[in-house]
Amino acid sequence: MEQKQDLSVSRLANAWAELQAHAREGNPLEADASRLAFADPEFLLRRETRGIRFQLELLKPDLEQQAHGIENTVVVFGSARFRSEEDSVLMVAEAEAGGDPELIDRAKKLARNAHYYESARAFGKLVAQYSETKPPETKLFICTGGGPGIMQAANRGAHEAGGLSVGLAIVLPMEEAPNPYVPPELSFKFHYFALRKMHFMMRAKALVVFPGGFGTLDELFEVITLVQTRKAKPVPIILFGSSYWKRLLNTEMLVEEGVISPNDLKLLQYVDDPQVAWDLIKGFYRL
Repeated sequence: MEQKQDLSVSRLANAWAELQAHAREGNPLEADASRLAFADPEFLLRRETRGIRFQLELLKPDLEQQAHGIENTVVVFGSARFRSEEDSVLMVAEAEAGGDPELIDRAKKLARNAHYYESARAFGKLVAQYSETKPPETKLFICTGGGPGIMQAANRGAHEAGGLSVGLAIVLPMEEAPNPYVPPELSFKFHYFALRKMHFMMRAKALVVFPGGFGTLDELFEVITLVQTRKAKPVPIILFGSSYWKRLLNTEMLVEEGVISPNDLKLLQYVDDPQVAWDLIKGFYRL
């Protein structure tokens, strides 16, 4: 008797299985005209197929987040170098044991900022606790860059409260692996900064920015510009650590020089407490 065909069976898996077998045998990856195009990394990594790679990096995280009911996020940025208070003590001890004055000084500078890690952790917990009993359409999820430091802290807080969170990591030579507090199915990795930035904003209902370096500033000003130019809807933009940010950003000078308007200063809010940050977001949306 002829076997019945299952309409739901995908026949695309064979192409990928063939490619994996090729890799397991240790064969070098070379262009192969006979290989199916979508299962041909050599073809997909050509300069001419960059647009296809853009589409894939946009589509894959979008579909997976939809599948998990993630429509609204609170994005948390901040330094990848800050550690928890416990880890900071160990970091300083190791530096002092090594005896290198430069490393000791650097470890102590990072250690004095450990309280930001703990605050980001507490904030992530607040967001997850709020969403625990809410219907899917009103839940808020922590979303970070998926790496260590402040990113890990916010994901960790959400995890400790029993909530899901998202990590949008990017492949960089100097960065560490994605942090362990993001569920594997929501731990994404990007090649293109541009597509990663789009995913940060696509679902963002608020931005909380902890102290950080160039990467943190890049993401912050990206969001400020989008909101200022009305390319994105207004969202709370909260700078956590008022002394840090007011030392770094002289926004009043920009007004004095006429390059921004006085109303633009209202785009930013400064806080020093996780609960205050969360209250600002709740007040904005009347939660």
